[in-house]
Amino acid sequence: MSATYEKPAMTVEDLPVYSAVKAAIESAMASNLVADFFKSIARAGLRVREFEKVLGQGLLGKETASEYSRLQNGDQGQIREFYLASLERVAPELREKFFKLYAYY
Repeated sequence: MSATYEKPAMTVEDLPVYSAVKAAIESAMASNLVADFFKSIARAGLRVREFEKVLGQGLLGKETASEYSRLQNGDQGQIREFYLASLERVAPELREKFFKLYAYY
């Protein structure tokens, strides 16, 4: 018997703000911009998985942190999950190039 995990459907409370934050993440993770995004994270001395710190440094846009803070906890959780999932979809050669940003040490 094989069962696959299905993510439960969650509704978004504030769709316009949620969409704006999600669009900022999508923009940073665009294939032609993600290397520059990672370089800015490296310059800030952060790791890619430190979402709140990346957000707080303004690396996802100047207004994105304030928009994120307006979201309900459930929406914030979905945004964090989207961000982390986006990191896992980065091309393997780019992840290897920025290995130190992905490392847990």
